[in-house]
Amino acid sequence: MSVKDALETAKKNKAEIVDFKFIDVPGLWQHFSIPASQLSAGVFEDGLGFDGSSIRGFQSINESDMILLPDPDTAMMDPFTEHSTISFVCNVLDAITREPYSRDPRFITQKAEKYLKSSGIADISYWGPEIEFFIFDSIRFDQNHHEGYYHIDSEEGFWNAGKEGPNLGNKIRYKEGYFPVPPSDQYQDLRSEMVLNLQKCGITVEVHHHEVATAGQTEIDMRYDTMTKMADNVLLYKYVVKNTARKRGKVVTVMPKPLFQDNGSGMHCHQSLWKAGKNIFYDKKGYGLISDTARYYIGGLIKHAHALCAFIAPTTNSYRRLVPGYEAPINLVYSARNRSACVRIPMYSSSEKAKRLEFRTPDPSCNPYFAFPAMLMAGLDGIRNKIEPPKPIDKNLYELEPEEAAKVKSMPGSLDQALDALEKDHEFLLRGDVFTKDVIETWLEFKRKHEVDAIRLRPHPWEFALYFDI
Repeated sequence: MSVKDALETAKKNKAEIVDFKFIDVPGLWQHFSIPASQLSAGVFEDGLGFDGSSIRGFQSINESDMILLPDPDTAMMDPFTEHSTISFVCNVLDAITREPYSRDPRFITQKAEKYLKSSGIADISYWGPEIEFFIFDSIRFDQNHHEGYYHIDSEEGFWNAGKEGPNLGNKIRYKEGYFPVPPSDQYQDLRSEMVLNLQKCGITVEVHHHEVATAGQTEIDMRYDTMTKMADNVLLYKYVVKNTARKRGKVVTVMPKPLFQDNGSGMHCHQSLWKAGKNIFYDKKGYGLISDTARYYIGGLIKHAHALCAFIAPTTNSYRRLVPGYEAPINLVYSARNRSACVRIPMYSSSEKAKRLEFRTPDPSCNPYFAFPAMLMAGLDGIRNKIEPPKPIDKNLYELEPEEAAKVKSMPGSLDQALDALEKDHEFLLRGDVFTKDVIETWLEFKRKHEVDAIRLRPHPWEFALYFDI
């Protein structure tokens, strides 16, 4: 969409308000709005100023002036606002140099796409994340000097099977949410409404269904797209499902592991590389119909998996999910069809166009503008250096004999370990100036200070059960 098209869209839809969204370093959309009367072609050329020192991971207070530059191609009429609102996703510029801001996550994704073309390996990459999330009825949490707790409730949660008062039963048992029909699945209509709202916002949806866990765990899958577009869509997806739920008195979370002893939420990432209109991951003679190029790409993902986890599983809560026994992809191997491997080759179709890899470790707490480029750069490093992955294992990795299981390497067990791995292994991310040392250092400092240390300093409720009477 051109600037002219965007302005005509605003006029055609009688927009009263214009909203400008951008991404902070941890991965949340930020925004501000102006009256539609202030929207002109000049806004797309000159941008709008804002205070970068108030945004997580951005500038210090003595160099806080920054500029948002709207991308006209992201124009969208917001289906949730009371007053007619057109929304744009923006890039961030330095106010002095007017150059793209090096810590703007969206800029990193755009640089990754340019680097892929310049590498000569491929022209384009396609991304298809499968985002899972929970729909709850309420959530309460707090922690202070003398107490700490969280309380989740869901009308569908199996813990409510014996609840007194009006109770219609049909609660989904733990780990049995894939795929019972209503009335056990109580969220068919709400998921359908989410799908319709996603489509109103320009996102193509392929399927929606209840997921494995109790208490409304859900998956809605978008059709694949190019990297920057898909990263934009991931943030839009979260915005749509959260606001749709809220209008129905529900709350959505993409936390990887909100429930104890039930499945967590992942974001399995399907990915492929294309050159001159050909899928270079396809080879009809290869294992799982994949090419040598795809196998080397897998080798890069597995070699750098521990460092990648700092971006693709970037929260302390991510490692509550990455544990044995809950279908979590903790094993550093690949396989055709096998969902217990961290990299799976889907075998639904033998078509060249459908051939892709599914990296199952990422979760939806990630910032996709960091996660997608990081995975791409790891894969390209594998192709460039012809990195062979471990031989594929087609057995259930959760049921291997101890001697065989000991030979299979695993994902890191904590965010601490992942950040340490990134600190040691990030040269592959710096190629083509896709990531910069400043971005890596900012990420490490932010995560350690605001998340790892914050969790480490606070007593955990279960510690009282373990140690109070010691």
